[in-house]
Amino acid sequence: MTTTEVELNPCFLTPKRVQPEYPLLVYLPGMDGTGQLLRSQTAGLEAGFDVRCLALPRKDLNTWDVLTKSVLDLIDAELEKSSQRPVYLCGESFGGCLAMKVAIQAPELFKRIILINPASSFHLRPWLSWASQLTSLVPSGLYDVAALVLLPFLSSLPRISRSDRHELLKTMRSIPLETVLWRLSLLREFDVDDEQLSRLTQPVLLIAGASDRLLPSVTEVKRIANILPNTKIVVLPNCGHACLLEQDINLYDILKDNDFLETNADLGIKR
Repeated sequence: MTTTEVELNPCFLTPKRVQPEYPLLVYLPGMDGTGQLLRSQTAGLEAGFDVRCLALPRKDLNTWDVLTKSVLDLIDAELEKSSQRPVYLCGESFGGCLAMKVAIQAPELFKRIILINPASSFHLRPWLSWASQLTSLVPSGLYDVAALVLLPFLSSLPRISRSDRHELLKTMRSIPLETVLWRLSLLREFDVDDEQLSRLTQPVLLIAGASDRLLPSVTEVKRIANILPNTKIVVLPNCGHACLLEQDINLYDILKDNDFLETNADLGIKR
């Protein structure tokens, strides 16, 4: 996928190894929308999945409904190439909110769902909502400084390699302020109907970082677990909000250890 294509429309980033005989795992990223920060997990996930990462244009200002339709259209396009395989939907932070919207829209499409530190708890942090509205007053010249200040809230920095810390900061700074403000406004207004959510009967794995300083993720996954009929909660004791960047976290191992893989995904056996 070229940079130009990513800047024009939402698209899926495809790792070097395309494995149409494996289950499809669709990852919806956090606020950055780039999909690039999954890179430390991709190799592990490829042991049992054909991985796709959603990438949003840096200037994408679409609504939840438009984003939801874009994701479903992209998944349909993938399944046209190889339809007889299960689909796992994985959403992190902002992507966790989008994953709930997508799953509600097409519940029959997904074999299993994974939500990681879903940002649906944004409204539970009044100071964060208040601060997000003040962000519009920050001069563009100070935006890089603001990203640096926010970094410790996004992650447990000692648990992230220097290169990944640099990549996280670089990614944060790459998103225009207008886009950040728009996505924050989407989080402020995010809402899903509990009754619709309760109709998702497939297994759902809810992962939360116990040391998340940005959002009350443990509280939020417990709340969601009370709505969904078929869930399992995994609390990562020392992890922050951007837990997938932390050095000792392996998402594939978490799925395997919690019996969240089908046999062919678990063993990496081709059908």
